[in-house]
Amino acid sequence: MSLKGYTVPRTSTGKASLVPPPPWHYVGDFLVVDYWADPDAVRAVLPEGLEPHPDPGRCAAVFADWQSCSEGGEELVDPIRSHYREFFIVVNALFEGEEVTTCPFIWVDQDFALARGWIQGFPKKLGSIWMTRTFGLDVPADPGLRPGGRHGATCSARGRQIAEMTLTIEGESVDGPRHNAPPIVNVRHFPRLAAGRHDDPQVHELVRAVSRDRAISKVYAGPATLTLHPAPGEEHYSLAPVKIDRGYRFTFGYTVDDLKTVKELV
Repeated sequence: MSLKGYTVPRTSTGKASLVPPPPWHYVGDFLVVDYWADPDAVRAVLPEGLEPHPDPGRCAAVFADWQSCSEGGEELVDPIRSHYREFFIVVNALFEGEEVTTCPFIWVDQDFALARGWIQGFPKKLGSIWMTRTFGLDVPADPGLRPGGRHGATCSARGRQIAEMTLTIEGESVDGPRHNAPPIVNVRHFPRLAAGRHDDPQVHELVRAVSRDRAISKVYAGPATLTLHPAPGEEHYSLAPVKIDRGYRFTFGYTVDDLKTVKELV
């Protein structure tokens, strides 16, 4: 009897697979801060094949509170399999002259989302992420999406604080965030364990994210704060902000069932 499953563990039925096969459908609430880091620090995290952006310090810090499911949608009625949160940083770069972003650091709070991210080229690590929620009611516990509404988010990992941000909404934004708007190009990397081949990865390639059926809500913006904290075993602090632009709050959804390899790096 052959074993089945999109990912391990593979069984005779495939039901135990950590990640179901695509398509993967996503929707989530976002808090984004456009900012600038030290240009040398940004250049230092660019993977092979990407060149510095003309505005080389451009970055965005992104918190997301996600709900996702596979094609049948069974996860939606078993929410521990569909809900997760994450925090990540993107830096701006050029690929063959085109503006792109790349993600050097990202934390997520569910194992299936971590594995799904590695498949797509996101360097995910486990963390604890929290975000202010809004429910559409005019009550004190709901900051809402009106002017003056205050939102915040935090990320910690292995017991250490990683990042925190705040946003005070001023009103709707016509353009939305700019620093995470270009398409994302990441490194998909899987090493070997065989002796003598540790420096010869099984997979090492630049990949471009592909999505479809994208939908977005109104975007709200206002002044923001962002703090990145140093922590043992982490290097995201090198991208701490030297200048902050604006913060944004919106809801975004899309579907993923494809990935484009744009350059083999091995």
